[in-house]
Amino acid sequence: MEPGLPGIITSNVAPDSSEGVRSSINEQAERSWLEWLVKVRVIVITFLLGLGLAVTRLTPTTNVPVRPFVNLILLWYTISVFFTFLLKLWPEHRLQARLQILTDVAFATAIIYFTGGIDTWFNFLYPLIIIIASVLLPRIWAYATALLSFIAFGAMLELSYFDMIHSYSTTKVDPKSLQAVIFINLVAYLLVAYLATTLSNKLREADVELAAKQDALDGLQALHENVINSMTGGLITTDLNGRIKLLNASGQNLLEVSAAAALGMPVTNLFLDKLPVVGSTAGFGEVRCMTPTGKEKTFAVNVSALSVPDRGEIGYVYALEDLTRVRHLEQEVRMRDRLSAIGRLASGIAHEIRNPLSSIAGSVQVLSSIAELNEEERSLVEIVVRESERLNAIISDFLLYARDKNCKLAVVNLVPLLDDTLHLLSQKAGQQIRIIRQLPAEEACAAIDSERIRQVLQNIGERALRAMKHGGALTVSLRGDNEHWYMSFVDTASGVTGQQIEKFFEPFQDSDDGTGLGMAIVYQIMQAHSAQISARILPSGGTEIVLGFKQAARPAEPQPPVAGDAAGAPKAVAHG
Repeated sequence: MEPGLPGIITSNVAPDSSEGVRSSINEQAERSWLEWLVKVRVIVITFLLGLGLAVTRLTPTTNVPVRPFVNLILLWYTISVFFTFLLKLWPEHRLQARLQILTDVAFATAIIYFTGGIDTWFNFLYPLIIIIASVLLPRIWAYATALLSFIAFGAMLELSYFDMIHSYSTTKVDPKSLQAVIFINLVAYLLVAYLATTLSNKLREADVELAAKQDALDGLQALHENVINSMTGGLITTDLNGRIKLLNASGQNLLEVSAAAALGMPVTNLFLDKLPVVGSTAGFGEVRCMTPTGKEKTFAVNVSALSVPDRGEIGYVYALEDLTRVRHLEQEVRMRDRLSAIGRLASGIAHEIRNPLSSIAGSVQVLSSIAELNEEERSLVEIVVRESERLNAIISDFLLYARDKNCKLAVVNLVPLLDDTLHLLSQKAGQQIRIIRQLPAEEACAAIDSERIRQVLQNIGERALRAMKHGGALTVSLRGDNEHWYMSFVDTASGVTGQQIEKFFEPFQDSDDGTGLGMAIVYQIMQAHSAQISARILPSGGTEIVLGFKQAARPAEPQPPVAGDAAGAPKAVAHG
């Protein structure tokens, strides 16, 4: 179809019923065709006006009456404007199409009459109208328009020939020539109607098939998009240069990047490690990714070539699976195994060391009380006693670490428990360390062993104070979501490395933790509560420790007894 012409198909149609499809196509197309016909009519009228005036000026022998011709053109302009408004106000497009066809036949006959009848140059108007009728209306109307054009043209010639109306023709023809002209035009009009309707029907059938194919293609494309976006794993496709062409919805969520931002970007920019290539270890590997929010994730990546028949390889397909949670759980299992083994070892060693250590400390104290010691000897005795007490404290922590963490759970409000801990920490902090509280006003209830969690909070707080030897700020916050309460301890100390943070809760790994068992005991208590605990290094250099507890409903307050007998049962009231 030529540019500028309205399309036959304006919406997708189902290929179930051929007649229904044709009806839908015709109804949808009629308004577009009528709008186009109004515009083209104005162009044709303007062309006729210019051509008619040129003929009258350049052909001295012509008998065209200029004033009636111009008035007719102006009237046709007016009717065209009327049809423009009628198209917006009247929804019956088929009736409007028939009305416009009849009007155009009448005006074409008038134009041919004023421009010389049999001598006219504008006899092409009838075939043009017949073609438009075959496009807008059913086949029968195309033949009806052809017959109507023949009748109008033949009647105009016959009336002019017999001087029943004024003739503007300069050619005198005999009756046989006149009949031959009329008959030739009849055959021409019918042939034009036949060819136009045949081509129009073929066009409609092609449009029906095209609509069905387009609908099937749209369905396949929608299915393709739904399948791609319904995948739980991430999917990335790239060209041969590694630039991203597609990123599905799951991939956007996993990588925390939008498709618009990722398109055209080299796929290697999304990951910290080198991606696997096609053909190496079956195209499988593990890579890390740093999200825009600063969270590191681990993905299993499977890469394969994207091949198209007859074109070969056009790119690569990367399938992503998030292993972050799996690797975290594996790390927790390994840590639990190590801590369990260390706990059993610590229990045995502590019991074996505590008895001789107590004997040594007691013997030294007895000897110091019996013998008279000089100043140097007394200093040595004090060192032995002091170090014995320190070793005893370490052994006590060993036993506490190795002991089973049996918790007596009860629903407790975390806000006053955390507030009491911060009050004690503020007494130890001194003037160089500020404690910033960000506690909610509402209650935060969780099922915990309050004494055990109090020990957890004290150990974490004291560890943070020891880490900030030169002063700083400890920010403690409590926030919640739909299922958990989260306590956050953020210090401003520096010096913790990434390797240390991985073993943060193992014994003797934190140099700022006194005996080195505080964080290990904290981890054990949190595990006994089936609660969450994590530590990470902040971009600013400090350390953040986050505790997570499942939310619990506030315990119901006891109801006052109902007035009644001593047993609490309400007394029956006798009614007269």
